[in-house]
Amino acid sequence: MADAVTIDFYLGLGSRYSYLAASQLDRIEATYGCHFVWKPIASGALMDRRGGNPFRAAPVSGQYDWGYREYDACCWASFYGIPFREPVAFRVDPEALALACLAADRQGALVPCCRLLQQLIFVEGTVIDDTVISALPDRLDLDPAAFRRDLAATETSARHEGLLDEAAARGAFGVPTFFLGDRLFWGNDRLVLLEAALRGATAFATVPAPSEDTST
Repeated sequence: MADAVTIDFYLGLGSRYSYLAASQLDRIEATYGCHFVWKPIASGALMDRRGGNPFRAAPVSGQYDWGYREYDACCWASFYGIPFREPVAFRVDPEALALACLAADRQGALVPCCRLLQQLIFVEGTVIDDTVISALPDRLDLDPAAFRRDLAATETSARHEGLLDEAAARGAFGVPTFFLGDRLFWGNDRLVLLEAALRGATAFATVPAPSEDTST
């Protein structure tokens, strides 16, 4: 796949829309001969860096209402023909999920780890705690000692911080976010625009700079 078009995929493991979008990536790769590079991050940390995390307080609009988001995710799952369960509360920091996937990547299992966690969260309704994280190597056929070492390694935390910095510098403000070159596509519902771009349809070449508020 050396000549394949590469698309960067920034995802949150606890993100409904990252799970929904991920279900379509194999199909898109097969259709367009492209390749997605999975980049798991703690999406809340990305939003916090921009200073406007809409999930830290009461919903600022209807689209952030928890009931609506569950309804919307169920509609998309039905459209895609995939299972969906509303996730239960984690008993670990969401960052731990991204770190687990990055640790698994040291043994070549980044995408399988991402998909397994999505399966546990959105299909099986598993409560994600330290025991579940510790059991990932057995489920993925990884070396448990190496996984524990890499999970706790400062290099793994540094890599996650680097991905957050990278995403923010490129203009990402949430997940899932896809980059086709410099073109940004945010959200599961923007996959249709990403596919249009892959077909060669006209799209913005770069992410526009944030507009300034000129109201008085």
